[in-house]
Amino acid sequence: MSESAFQSVDVAVIGAGSVGIAVAYYLATEEGVGSVALIDPLDPMSLTSAQSGENYRNWWPHPVMTAFTDHSITLMEDLDQRSGGRLNMTRGGYALVTRRRNPQDLIADLYRGYAQSDAPIRIHDHISSRYAPPCRAPWQDAPGGVDVLLDAAIIRKAFPSYAQDVATVLHIRRAGSISAQQMGQLMLERLRAQGGRLIRARVQAIARDARYRLDLEGPHGHSTLAADRVVNAAGPYLQDVGRMLGVDLPVSSVFQQKIAFEDREAAIPRDMPFTIDLDGQALYWEDEDRALLASDPATRHLTEPMPGGIHCRPDGARDGKWIKLGWAYNQTASDPHAPDPIDAQFPDTVLRGASRLHRGLMAYIGRLPRGVHHYGGYYTMTEENWPLIGPLDGQGAFVAGALSGYGSMGACAAGALCARWVTGRPLPDFAAPLSLARRTDGALMAELTRAAKGSL
Repeated sequence: MSESAFQSVDVAVIGAGSVGIAVAYYLATEEGVGSVALIDPLDPMSLTSAQSGENYRNWWPHPVMTAFTDHSITLMEDLDQRSGGRLNMTRGGYALVTRRRNPQDLIADLYRGYAQSDAPIRIHDHISSRYAPPCRAPWQDAPGGVDVLLDAAIIRKAFPSYAQDVATVLHIRRAGSISAQQMGQLMLERLRAQGGRLIRARVQAIARDARYRLDLEGPHGHSTLAADRVVNAAGPYLQDVGRMLGVDLPVSSVFQQKIAFEDREAAIPRDMPFTIDLDGQALYWEDEDRALLASDPATRHLTEPMPGGIHCRPDGARDGKWIKLGWAYNQTASDPHAPDPIDAQFPDTVLRGASRLHRGLMAYIGRLPRGVHHYGGYYTMTEENWPLIGPLDGQGAFVAGALSGYGSMGACAAGALCARWVTGRPLPDFAAPLSLARRTDGALMAELTRAAKGSL
């Protein structure tokens, strides 16, 4: 894959994260595009994609996003099967947990999200209900749909590590984990076999006359690449590339953090599904610590009510010991060109928050194991937190991005959908609402703006 091997391509894909790789892969392998270049100054999947939680789910509170991620999971399953299991897919599910009893609004969201799906919704409100407990069996053997657990005895039996005040669990079954890096590597291998190429360079400018002309700066100096069509899949740099194409994209980038560490106290069962605590809370602090935090504007928010959304899951093999914790409570956009705004307080904060549901984690407060991995990445998003996939200018420029927090699970569908936009092939029903065209649909935009703050 030498950048000097060619000066012209059919399609140039800018950005070698999980989404850009998927766009190039589906263009080359499914849409028959003969010459595809993937352009990035960094190693593939080494920026935001390297910080992925590597989870997937098919449920969203809106049927458009449910259809989109359902399709993506089907494509991932196909890749996993045809590669002999290289994606390391599991199907333990997502457990959405709340202390609210019989939350009808959440249950209504389930029915709404699955309105155009055949996924069954099973309500378990008494101990005699037949509920299949979580497992990390091969995904082919796992149930589909969702189980709504409303009975305390069922919850205690299925999830003994949860705090005793949990009153409702929504167990999404077509959900689990994958190896996003393996998926990206597999696509790159197959892209290479189809003649696709990787150019290690930064796009400095884009001009258009009969074709697009990309000015590149790489390790061997300046070069120019001509392309019939261009895809902006630049992740946190979507706006930069958009402006080169004369389009101001409605996105911002918010830095979110996670930690991973060895669970030496066995606080998290290895068969526990990816679990999200939906409830907000106020963190517990000793009086002296609370006063100190409250006195600093940068940390005062830690003494105030915090949003829900803390997530936790076992990481790695079933017989491993590592776990991951995350909490996307940051709401402030950052400049992705600046140094990453890593918060040294975050590991303690997320641990305190997660221990409300997972009481065993209290053993680590103030004494996290050595070797804890504290990392973060940019969630590039629209205000409504839906992706942008489709045409940009009507002249051969396209966008595939803004998959805030769901890049790994949505990459396959985003890549396949963008590839169809590029080649003019028939599109699925969910295509138009995921493109810039939705910005002209006033009713849809008002609906999504209202719902955005409650999205997972």
